[in-house]
Amino acid sequence: MSPKEIVGNKKTSRAGIIGAVAGLAAAGIAAGVATERYLIKRARSDPNDPYAEEPFANLHADDIRTITTADGIDVHVETVDSRGVGEAEATAVFVHGFCLDMGTFHFQRRALTESTMPLRAVYYDQPGHGQSGELPLPEYDIESLAEALYAVLAKAVPTGPVFLVGHSMGGMTILAFARRYPELFASRVRGVALLSTTAGGLDKVSFGAPKALARARKVFLPALSKAIALTPGVIDGARRVASDLAWRLTRRYGFATRKPSPSLVSYVEKMNTATPIKTVIGFSKALLEHDEHDVLPQLASIPVFISCGDSDQFTPPEHSVALAEALPHAKLNIVPEAGHVALLEKPELVTDPLFAHLSECLDALERDRQPAEPVKRRKPWLRKKKRTGD
Repeated sequence: MSPKEIVGNKKTSRAGIIGAVAGLAAAGIAAGVATERYLIKRARSDPNDPYAEEPFANLHADDIRTITTADGIDVHVETVDSRGVGEAEATAVFVHGFCLDMGTFHFQRRALTESTMPLRAVYYDQPGHGQSGELPLPEYDIESLAEALYAVLAKAVPTGPVFLVGHSMGGMTILAFARRYPELFASRVRGVALLSTTAGGLDKVSFGAPKALARARKVFLPALSKAIALTPGVIDGARRVASDLAWRLTRRYGFATRKPSPSLVSYVEKMNTATPIKTVIGFSKALLEHDEHDVLPQLASIPVFISCGDSDQFTPPEHSVALAEALPHAKLNIVPEAGHVALLEKPELVTDPLFAHLSECLDALERDRQPAEPVKRRKPWLRKKKRTGD
C-alpha cells in the first residue's frame, strides 16, 4: 500500500469516526427532545386536573368597548356588574401585568360577578397586550401605561370613587399614575391593592436566572431590541412553534406548586406567548428602571392591600414587605407555596383577603356619606354560609 493510500485511509477513518460521533450526538439530542415532549405531553394531560373544564378567557361582560388614548392606542375594555351593582357608586379597576392580559384576574372576576358586593368592575388589556394595540414608541415605558389607565378612567369610569387593583406591572402602572396625576389620585382613588409588584429595584433581581446571565442583561437587552426590530414576526413565529419549551418555562418560573394544574399553566403560557416580542423586550428595560419609591407617601391616606406569593421569582416577597414597611397602615398578605401568578395559583388565598379589603373601602365610603356613627352590621357579601347541621 502506498503512503498516499495510507494517508487517505486515515482521513477516511477519521471522517467516519467524526460522522459516527455526530450521528450519535444528533440521535441523543433527538431522543432527548422526544423524551421531553413525551413528559410534557403527560404533564399536560393530567386526568386529575381541577381546571380541565374551566372556561378560561370566556367570562361574561356587561359592556365591551375600545377606548383610544391620547397617543392613539386602542385599549380593549370590559365592564362587569356584580349582583349587587344596583346600589353601586364605586368601581374597581383591574390592571394586569407584564406578558399577561385581563384574564389574569379570571378567578377574582368570576367571584366578584357572583358577589352581592355593590361594586362595578372594569378590566382592560394594557397596551401591547391581549386585544389592545401596541405602543407607537421605540422604547416602551411605564408612564405610557399610566396614560392608558388615565384614558380608561376618563372614558369608562368618568365619575365616582374608584379602587385600583394592580398585579405585577399593573401595580407599577398604578404608582406611576399616582405620580403623574396626584390631584386625580387624591380626589377619586379610595383604595389600592398591589399584587405581586414592587416600587422598584428589579435591576437587582435575577428572576431565577444564573447570576452571570442576570448581570449581562443590561448589555444583552439593547442588542436584542435592535435585532427584534428587524424581524419581529419571525421571532414571534418561532416562539409559537416552541410551545413545549414555553409551557415548561411557564410552569418552572410562574408557579411554586409542585404539580400545578396543566390547564392553568397552559392558560398563562398562552397569554405569555401571545404577547408580541416587541412588547416583551420593550418593557423589559422599563421594568428594570422602574422606581416609584418617592410616590408611596401619596398612598398613606387610603386603604392599601399588598399581596405576594412566598416563592415569587419575578417580584420576590421582600419587595412586598418593603412596600408594607413604607406604608405601615397597609395589610400584607404573603401566600404560601405560590409564585408570581399567586392570584391564579392560589385564588382563594388572594381573593378572600382582597374582597375583605374592597369591603373595607366600601365601608369607608359609607362612613363618609353618614358622619354619624352607623349601627354596625355585617355586610351581606361577607356573611358566611350556615353550615349543615348547625
